[in-house]
Amino acid sequence: MRGATPIQSLLLRAGLYPMLFGQMIRRLLRPPFYLRETLLQCEEVGVQSLPVVLLTAIFTGMVLALQSYIAFHRFAAESMTATVVSMSILRELGPVLVGLMVAGRIGAAFAAELGTMRVTEQIDALWTLSTDPIRYLVVPRFLAALLMLPLLVVLADAVGIAGGYLVSIYMLDQNPTTYWNNTFLFLKQIDFYSGLLKALVFGGIISLVGCAEGFYCEGGAVGVGEATTRAVVLSAMSILVGDYLLTAWIFQ
Repeated sequence: MRGATPIQSLLLRAGLYPMLFGQMIRRLLRPPFYLRETLLQCEEVGVQSLPVVLLTAIFTGMVLALQSYIAFHRFAAESMTATVVSMSILRELGPVLVGLMVAGRIGAAFAAELGTMRVTEQIDALWTLSTDPIRYLVVPRFLAALLMLPLLVVLADAVGIAGGYLVSIYMLDQNPTTYWNNTFLFLKQIDFYSGLLKALVFGGIISLVGCAEGFYCEGGAVGVGEATTRAVVLSAMSILVGDYLLTAWIFQ
C-alpha cells in the first residue's frame, strides 16, 4: 500500500477486514483443526490477561462506588449506589474496559507477531511447506479471542462488583445486607447477557483487526510498528463505536 494516496490506502485497508474474515469463516468449517495452537492462544489471551483485567475491574468498581455514593448523598439516596455499580459494570464498564485492555495487550501482540512473520517471510515459508497460514496462524487467534473475552468479562464483572462492595461497606459504612440486596434488586438477565454479547463482538473485533494488520503488513520494522499502532487504535475506536451500536440495538 506504500505509494498510494490516503484515499486509496483507506479503501484498500477497509477491504482487508471483510476479506480476511471471509477466509477465516471458510476455514473454520473444514479440517485440519489446529487444537494445540488454539489452546496456546487461549492461554495467551485469557490467562495472561487476567492481572491487568482484574486490576482494572476492581479499581473501576471501587471508584464507581465512591463517586456514586458522593452523588447520591446529595439527594439522600445512598442506597442506590449498589444498583448503579452493578448495572453499570454488567452493561457497560465490564465489557468495554476489558475490551480496551485486551485490545492494548493482545491486539498489539497479534499485529506484532504476524507482522514480524510477514516481513521476515515466515508466512511465505508456510505456503511453501503446504501449510495454510490463515488456518494455522489467524484462525486459532480468532477463536481464542472469541472464547476468552466473555470469560474475562464474567470475572471482571464479579471483581468489579466486589470492589464496589468493599468500598461501600468498609469505607462508606453502608449496611452489608441492604447493599447486597440492592445489588441484584433491579438487575435483569438482559443486563448480564448483553455484556457477554458485547464481549463476544469485541473479541472478534480485536482479533480481526490485529491479525489483519499483521498478516498484511509491509515495510520492514517500520511497517511492523505502524501496523501495531493501527491495530490498537482501530480496535479501541471500533470497540467504542460497536458499544454504542449494540447498546442502541439491545435496549432500544
